[in-house]
Amino acid sequence: MTVLVQLDPSRMPDRAPRAQDLLALAREQSPDARQRLLLGVMALCDASPPDGQLSPILGEIFLSLARQAERDIRKALSMRLAHADWAPAALVNVLALDEIEIAAPILASSPVLQDEDLLRILIEASLDHQIAVARRPQLSGRVSDAVIERGVPAVMAALATNRTAQISGDGFRRLVEQSRRVAALRGPLLRHPGLDKALAEQMYQWVGAALRESIATRFQVDESKLGSAVYDAVEGVMKKRLDEILEDTPEREEMERRLVAKLQAAGQLKPSILIRAAREKRYSLVIHSLSALGGFTVKQVQQALNSSTPEAFYYACASVGIDRAVFPTLLAEVRKLNRGLPGDQGQAIWQRGALSPASAARAFRALVEPDTPDQRIAV
Repeated sequence: MTVLVQLDPSRMPDRAPRAQDLLALAREQSPDARQRLLLGVMALCDASPPDGQLSPILGEIFLSLARQAERDIRKALSMRLAHADWAPAALVNVLALDEIEIAAPILASSPVLQDEDLLRILIEASLDHQIAVARRPQLSGRVSDAVIERGVPAVMAALATNRTAQISGDGFRRLVEQSRRVAALRGPLLRHPGLDKALAEQMYQWVGAALRESIATRFQVDESKLGSAVYDAVEGVMKKRLDEILEDTPEREEMERRLVAKLQAAGQLKPSILIRAAREKRYSLVIHSLSALGGFTVKQVQQALNSSTPEAFYYACASVGIDRAVFPTLLAEVRKLNRGLPGDQGQAIWQRGALSPASAARAFRALVEPDTPDQRIAV
């Protein structure tokens, strides 16, 4: 049965005890002896730091106490030694690998822990211990690099919140790259004073709307230029491959669909991309862009584009925010790509006046056949 020791500060010695007396107490096993030993050690901690001649004796005392003591004694000892630069290194490392509530003060503050000790903790200890290391004030660049190299999401996120850690330019670059897959890194990195403008603009490609606004505000950049850069960056990954594929093949259409999905996921799918696609003679990109922007199925868009009248196509375009003054030019470009369709039957309804996006969407759906949701563009 474990005996819990209640520490009694009133029994603290009036003067710092002798090391020999503490060593004798350390060899006893009774709870009372353990309490008197702990109180004696605490009194010694509060006195002048011991000189080098006492260090071997104190090391034996401390290790004996830590190995045999109950949890509350180890916790109290950890708190007492957290700032002691004279504490025995062996004991500090034992406490650093103890359960996290005991280890936390040592991991956060002990000046005795060296880089080698922290690196070992990153490998051997629990996730909570690793996070505590990453949050340690004035963390060295060597340990920061090790955190990034290991790639544990929660530990990297803790490092990103540590404003005093030494993180190199390459370290920031790697953290930014990791933020593509680790969403928890994005906010802390964008708030970190060490992040530069170039890396922030790179992150713009995959962060959410609120963080994109934060980037634009902090670094005073034009969001429209960043949005265009996102399109160019995403398209650039696929462009070389697309140039090798013949027009109107299923493979090319799939590449265009993936481009639209990536832009939509990045929050950068805009009506201007639909117009740009038509000008660049990329018919499948027109179809998938309009489908994703309007929430229509690909089959419904194709119905509108193959109709004998441009009415449904106009309503689809109006529903996603394309101005009616721009529509005639877009229609002409699309007809060049689709054998003259949509046809020219019917009236030029875009000349009648503007429609709200909601009204235009309802009018579009009334003209095309209902379709199953699974045919919409996948993102």
